[in-house]
Amino acid sequence: MRSGAGMVTLGIPGIINNAVIKIKPPEVMTLPLEQTKELTLGPAAYKKIMTFMKSAAVLVVGPGLGRNSYTRGLVRRVISAAGIPMVIDADGLNALAGRLDILKNKRKGKPDVILTPHPAEMGRLCGLSVEKIQRDRKNIAKKFAKDYNVAVVLKGRHTEVCDPKGNVYTNHTGNPGMSTAGSGDVLSGMIAAFLGQGLDAFNAAKYAVYLHGLAGDLAAKKKTQLGMIASDIIEEIPAAIKKSS
Repeated sequence: MRSGAGMVTLGIPGIINNAVIKIKPPEVMTLPLEQTKELTLGPAAYKKIMTFMKSAAVLVVGPGLGRNSYTRGLVRRVISAAGIPMVIDADGLNALAGRLDILKNKRKGKPDVILTPHPAEMGRLCGLSVEKIQRDRKNIAKKFAKDYNVAVVLKGRHTEVCDPKGNVYTNHTGNPGMSTAGSGDVLSGMIAAFLGQGLDAFNAAKYAVYLHGLAGDLAAKKKTQLGMIASDIIEEIPAAIKKSS
């Protein structure tokens, strides 16, 4: 929302809805969904998700979902059927590992899809070690983007942004203090916000990565790299946007 999203709705297991309402930011809405016996999202939530998506501009799928087998099945089905631009992160990426045919099937005439893996997640997607990913980050990201017709944000020092057309952006903002829980979720939200404002996948990802890193640099000046947390990055997003404009 600090990046310009007009409304954000969080899909969660219905059983925790009342608890989440008490602690969430007041600007964020919730969508209680059917859960499995393990209290994760499962197949019964599919219909409600698809109905809600008819009124949504962008989908972010993955952060905080968990790796329950039923949840993975739901994620794969939603990704396959979604008719809006989407950002796939975290456990959304883990659900795709070994099932990249889902992306292949979305190649033609489908909305923008952006994957935001860190090196370990990229390794699981590609069947490569983290060491191999890190040795050839740009080329691996470029090839994956072309092969699966998606934009790839390969996170890490000098994050690489690649799209199927061969566009590449190497980022130089950010600092080691951003290697903290939730920082990647902030980036996913920023990318989605820019997608929702009409930017294409490559530009939405490029600007989000740059501003995310810049916000992290501003946060580090105030909190130090050692002391900063993800919410500090969020608080500096408006300042980063102002500084870059």
